[in-house]
Amino acid sequence: MNTQASKTGKIHKKRLSQEQVRLLEASFDSGKKLEPERKFQLARDLGVPPRQIAIWHQNKRARWKSQSLELDHGAMQVRLDAALAEKRELEKEVGLLRAELRRAQDMLFGARGGGGGPPPVSSLSSCCDETGGGGGSSSLNEDVGCSANWPNVEELYACLMAKPVSEVVNERDYWV
Repeated sequence: MNTQASKTGKIHKKRLSQEQVRLLEASFDSGKKLEPERKFQLARDLGVPPRQIAIWHQNKRARWKSQSLELDHGAMQVRLDAALAEKRELEKEVGLLRAELRRAQDMLFGARGGGGGPPPVSSLSSCCDETGGGGGSSSLNEDVGCSANWPNVEELYACLMAKPVSEVVNERDYWV
């Protein structure tokens, strides 16, 4: 020890050169954990105390972990933003589908000649299953080209979508 270091009680560590840091970075890239024999080998190769090598690796591991957490957080934030955007789009689509369902109910209920407004959404299927005279206005039926009594869902869908029944291929077409 030199005399100044013994007077202050501190040992001044030598700063690492660019070449030494480059070698330590390469060593860190090959393995995040520092095995004792590798620590001593690096200390001999670089001419620094093994403790300094160990501390450098410890600090580098802490910085690396912090950076990887930031990257993970960024990636999760991007995924969250995408999920929220998709949720907003789905909510918009649900609103449009509900409005379309209300219009279909209004058309169906109007064609059946009901008074006092449309039935609730949950009773649409029972309204469609009914057979018998609606006794209502035939102008809607003439405009759309459908009868007031729909015997099945395909005809109702074809009527609402202004398609001939022959174009209604399968049940999946109802939700497209």
